Amino acid sequence: MQEKKQIGKIYVIGIGPGEEKQMTKGAESALEESDVIVGYTVYVDLLKDRFGDKKMLTTPMKREVERCRLAFEEAQKGFTVSMVCSGDSGVYGMAGLMYEVGRDYPAVELKIIPGITAASAGAAVLGAPLMHDFAVISLSDLLTPWEKIERRIEAAAMADFVICIYNPSSRKRADYLMKACDIALKYKSPETVCGYVKNIGRDGECSEITTLAELRNKKVDMFTTVYIGNEQTMEISRKMVTPRGYRNV
Repeated sequence: MQEKKQIGKIYVIGIGPGEEKQMTKGAESALEESDVIVGYTVYVDLLKDRFGDKKMLTTPMKREVERCRLAFEEAQKGFTVSMVCSGDSGVYGMAGLMYEVGRDYPAVELKIIPGITAASAGAAVLGAPLMHDFAVISLSDLLTPWEKIERRIEAAAMADFVICIYNPSSRKRADYLMKACDIALKYKSPETVCGYVKNIGRDGECSEITTLAELRNKKVDMFTTVYIGNEQTMEISRKMVTPRGYRNV
């Protein structure tokens, strides 16, 4: 692959939860068009079988700014670049940071390509838990102080939102889901219908519907998405369902 003289462009792509059939046509087209694919190692590895002819550049976790600069430097050489994220690039993805770093590379065009985020992909596995108002909250305190996360959980629970939780636990944060459930239990019944999905769209996918009281003791990890229902959420035929209210109209 030879260097080009004109300025290239960058697609910031959400590749979905991991399963190829859940990648959008727009994402596929952008990846096919690209000369270079940049991303977190785990996500780039998901693309190697299909797009192995592309130049691939990766960085580990906590090297996000470096990753963005790699993409812009390749685009400045004239290449079309794909910066890939799991799920949707604008939902806990790289889109915002790419715009921030992009201020140093004003000649490079950015185009955001949406994808299926874990909230909607996991909801489809469980049934229909997000049919009414919901809040999505990450329990990772790497970039957000835990005290602020607690306030957000409390506000969502007090308002009886369905709560979708990303990054519910890790080795350093083993008790964070328990803490979140304890906050929710101040406002929600212990019998509130809840669920979680692990490895959405990937090998080893598994899910369970449970109650809020039971959820607080479940062992989950960073690849798990958790759903806490509202007061109307119910279990129907072993599926988690939050009514929209059409039957009451």
